[in-house]
Amino acid sequence: MRATLAYTSARILLLVVAVILLYLAGARGLLLLALAFVVSGITSFVLLSRQRDMMSSALMARIRNGRQRAAEFRGRIEDGARAEDEDLQLPDGRAGPGHRRGRP
Repeated sequence: MRATLAYTSARILLLVVAVILLYLAGARGLLLLALAFVVSGITSFVLLSRQRDMMSSALMARIRNGRQRAAEFRGRIEDGARAEDEDLQLPDGRAGPGHRRGRP
């Protein structure tokens, strides 16, 4: 989260600086905004590559952790469903009362 906040703040700061410099250079209106976005984008691509890489690795770590937690959760759900199915079967292997056939 910190890496994302730092990168986003730096991008916004570069945009503001580009707007100010282009305004002082005489650009106005829509041209000012368009040029500011292009200039700040190119500048951030060059100057903020390290921050972008840090943000990317932090986001990928969060995604990996989320996927791992989701897989563990799915496993617990399947274990619970399997235990429930075993509880609903009679000792001779037939389905007991309350067990619905064709349950997804």
